Amino acid sequence: MNGHRSGKRPLLAAALALLYPGLGHLYLREWLRALTWFGLTFATVAIALPASAIPENGAGFSLDAVMQASEALPMEAEIAIFVLFVLNTVDAYRIARGSRTEQSTAADGKQRCPNCGRETDADLEFCQWCTEPLAADE
Repeated sequence: MNGHRSGKRPLLAAALALLYPGLGHLYLREWLRALTWFGLTFATVAIALPASAIPENGAGFSLDAVMQASEALPMEAEIAIFVLFVLNTVDAYRIARGSRTEQSTAADGKQRCPNCGRETDADLEFCQWCTEPLAADE
């Protein structure tokens, strides 16, 4: 095995998307989608955060202020943010997964392994180079 992977790793994209919406899309070089997810999450928090949770000008920005603001979020806002995180993670995973399957067939029509990127034998159900099983739809 040569350790080379063609395409992006879907689980890494999903893990980055869990850290903050848009990070998984940045990894996938989907700039507009990354900006959209980041902006949508930021806007949701800005709209849902009550004015009483924002510290006064003299209070400054601290971890305590962030914790107080997160505790002041209503349940509906927490659910909306959670749904955004889930949808963002699923979207990043599906994009990464789709880019790998698109790369499995080369421009010349020959079948390629989604794991190592090498040309495979059409009669085999696995890659003869890295022994990864090939999907049935390929």
